[in-house]
Amino acid sequence: MKKLVYFAASLAIIAGAYVWSFGVPGAAAPGAGGAAPMTQGPGGPGGRGATTVVLTPLEMQPYEDSFRAIGSSEAVSSATVTADVSGRIVELNLTPNAEVSQGDVLVQLDARAATLSLETAQNELEQASATVTRYERLQQSGNSTVSEVTISEARLAQRLAEASVGQAELALEDLTIRAPISGKLGLSEIKVGDFITANTPIVTIDDASALLVEFELPERSVGFLSLGREVTLGTPSLTGRFFKGEITSFDSRIDAVTRSVTVKARVENPDGTLWPGMTFTARLSNLSDPLLVVPTTAITWSRDGASVWFEADGKAQSTPATILFRRDESVWLDVDLPVGTMMITEGAHKLRPGSAIADANAEPQQPVQEQK
Repeated sequence: MKKLVYFAASLAIIAGAYVWSFGVPGAAAPGAGGAAPMTQGPGGPGGRGATTVVLTPLEMQPYEDSFRAIGSSEAVSSATVTADVSGRIVELNLTPNAEVSQGDVLVQLDARAATLSLETAQNELEQASATVTRYERLQQSGNSTVSEVTISEARLAQRLAEASVGQAELALEDLTIRAPISGKLGLSEIKVGDFITANTPIVTIDDASALLVEFELPERSVGFLSLGREVTLGTPSLTGRFFKGEITSFDSRIDAVTRSVTVKARVENPDGTLWPGMTFTARLSNLSDPLLVVPTTAITWSRDGASVWFEADGKAQSTPATILFRRDESVWLDVDLPVGTMMITEGAHKLRPGSAIADANAEPQQPVQEQK
């Protein structure tokens, strides 16, 4: 009994849904002769209505491809001053942040022993030179006691004495430590009276008239790298200011781990505003030739790939498209369509090729007033 009740209830529900959707079968709608009037849509009296879509003209715009990276800076030229020999400091000229020129004396080591060694070598040279001169005069006067061997030995002693003088001069010069480059001095912890050994770091010198900023760019940027290419640089130390640099060098291979390439850019710093060691944000931009661009909503997808719909003589048509670039709400395409073509940007999912379409943004036509 319950099954019969459930079956009757199901039939009643289905019948109610049918009547609600299609009306009572055989019932005539109001109108002449009891026939239901046909709907008049945009397609004309009795025709199928046009699908409402949103149309946007096809435009051309260049695509700006940008790469951003964080890097650090160093002086275009820098040096760490060290001693070549050991010695005790007797004089210092190491004022921090002072500008020095190449060759300026920075540190003087105790040179008393080296000075005495030079004087000894010079005296020996004078004696050897005098001996050579005396032997040559005796030989010229016909003295047979001076042989060629004697003169040769005297000349050899003279050359050895000259070498000794040269070594003594170098040893004395090494005790005077000079600036290897021009630039600004850093901090130094040494003081007069300290004994330093060879290769002891004394002070740093930075030539910050220009900086080199080193940063990493992704692998896909290699096509845009070239010497002299402009780079926009900014630093959090100087918020709101930007500086123009240019690429001076880049690596010859991609890093196997990071898949990036190391790039160095030079930025001029004539007024000393920028300091070595600053953190920089580097921005490298590439502006393409004008390309066709549409909103992202104009792209439809199928098993064959991407395509776009456009309006032709009031009908919807579709054509394949290759996506070149995508950014925000725009897509740059390679598609065989002229500029100005009205592209369907909304409502394309309801269309078939040849479907009649109407622009949702078109102004409605005013009805014609009948003359009485």
